[in-house]
Amino acid sequence: MSARSLSVLFPALLAVPFLAAGMGGWATITVEDLPDHIVASRPVELTYTVRQHGVERLRGLKGRVEARLGRFERTAPSEAGNRAGQYTATLTLSEPGNWTVLIRSGFGNSNSKLLPIRVVAATDRVAALAPAERGRHLFVAKGCAGCHTHQSVGEATLAEIGPDLTSPRFQMDYLAKYLRDPSIKTPTSDDKRMPNLELKEPEIAALVAFVNGAEKAAGGER
Repeated sequence: MSARSLSVLFPALLAVPFLAAGMGGWATITVEDLPDHIVASRPVELTYTVRQHGVERLRGLKGRVEARLGRFERTAPSEAGNRAGQYTATLTLSEPGNWTVLIRSGFGNSNSKLLPIRVVAATDRVAALAPAERGRHLFVAKGCAGCHTHQSVGEATLAEIGPDLTSPRFQMDYLAKYLRDPSIKTPTSDDKRMPNLELKEPEIAALVAFVNGAEKAAGGER
C-alpha cells in the first residue's frame, strides 16, 4: 500500500472522540508511560493528558482514576501535572490479578477504560510484553480505539472517524513517520485532525507491530 493510500485511510489514528454533552464536544485522553504491569502494594502513578477536540489542552479538570478487581475497588483523585492538560493519579493496588482501570477525565463523558493491567507480587518474575501485545494495550491507552475498530481489542468504537484496522497492513516506515509527526498529512476536515501526542519511539514501534500484525513482513502491502 502506498503512502498516499495510507494517508487516506489514516485520517485520525489515535484521535479519540468522546462526546461531552454541553461542554464543547469531545476530548482525547492519552495515557503517558503505560506500565506493562504493576507491583502489588507499591504506589504507581498514572499520568494522562486531556485535549479538547484532540488539540487544546484542558486545564482545571477534576478527574479521577478507578480500578477494580472483582470485589476490590480503588479510587484516586487526579492532580494537575507539570504541563497544561496533564493530570496524575496515584494508585496502590494490593491484590494480584488483572485489574480494570477507568480514567474519568472530568470533562463531560470523556472517560477511557484501559485494557486490564496485570498486578503481580513483588517476588514474581514477569516477562516483558511482546511488541504487538504492548501495542494492543497502547491502542486503547493512546486513544486509537475511540476512532478505529480492531477485533482483538473488543471495545466498541465510539465514533466512526477512522477505518476498521483489524485487517489492513501498511508500509511500516510511513506508518511510523505518521505517528511520529501527523502534520505530514493534511486532514480532510478539522474534526479529523490527528494530534501530535508526542509518542516515544518504543510506543511507535509497538503500535506499528500491533496494527500490522506480529507476522507482518517489513515494507507492508502495496
